[in-house]
Amino acid sequence: MATMKKVLITGASGLLGRAIKREFDNDATWKVLGLAYSRAGGDLRRVDLSDVNAVKEVVREFQPDVIVHAAAERRPDIVDKKTDVARQLNVDVSRNLALIAKTFNCFILYVSTDYVFNGCNPPYQPADQPAPLNTYGMLKWQGEKAVLETYPKRSGILRLPILYGEVEYLEESAVTVLLKAIQNGNKPGEMSDYEKRYPTYVGDVAVVIRQISDKTLQDENFYGIWHWSGLEELTKYQMALKIAKAFNIDYKHLVAVNKPSPGAKRPYNSHLDISTLTQLNFGQQTSFQDGIMISLSKFIS
Repeated sequence: MATMKKVLITGASGLLGRAIKREFDNDATWKVLGLAYSRAGGDLRRVDLSDVNAVKEVVREFQPDVIVHAAAERRPDIVDKKTDVARQLNVDVSRNLALIAKTFNCFILYVSTDYVFNGCNPPYQPADQPAPLNTYGMLKWQGEKAVLETYPKRSGILRLPILYGEVEYLEESAVTVLLKAIQNGNKPGEMSDYEKRYPTYVGDVAVVIRQISDKTLQDENFYGIWHWSGLEELTKYQMALKIAKAFNIDYKHLVAVNKPSPGAKRPYNSHLDISTLTQLNFGQQTSFQDGIMISLSKFIS
């Protein structure tokens, strides 16, 4: 009988983390341990990732082959307000996890963002030079560098754009939260029709992460930086129209605003080139229409 492969997932209670855990749970060749903190429950292990000794003990006990580091403070406007807290999770914890991965000889995959780019020269290749516009993008780039410098030959970076999926509450994704304004037909709903985004279904990302994890255990030269993204270019206003039409909700009250979004500065078009992974036949693409139906059906009365 083949030895079970083991994966440790941080941020396993989050939107992406839940999808990753579900993907590995559905593959009988993998044994899975999900870590969480504020929303730890069920079969998730409650661990404070800033407690290095606690994390080290979990890794020592579980002996994973792969660590998927999906825990992060991912909201740019919150990062601006709580930069020190975000730096600890997005940079310091990432460096410590890479050190622990090195100690126990397991591969580490760090989940990053298209916001490491300024959005002026799309599409972006994995080797392109980051130039973040906001603190969130800067901290994620610092997290990337911390992981790659700490454990260069047994680490990977997966950059992703705006994500959506089966949320526990609408605000869990910047895509699904649009439903609130769509359903509130009593007042005009202003929506950014400026920044080009590539909404990506978390179930598709989870497949790619499992495939990367499998490949890195088969090929010790498989490491570095990769990109994954949905294929549809949409502004938030265009997303909102698609959501409204999918559920047959009136959208005459929605107002397109053709200027940069308020708050932390966002890249205009940080489209990620995903050819490195598609050439390996990695991934799957769920259309925005299909993904949004799966994600939001339970919120439609």
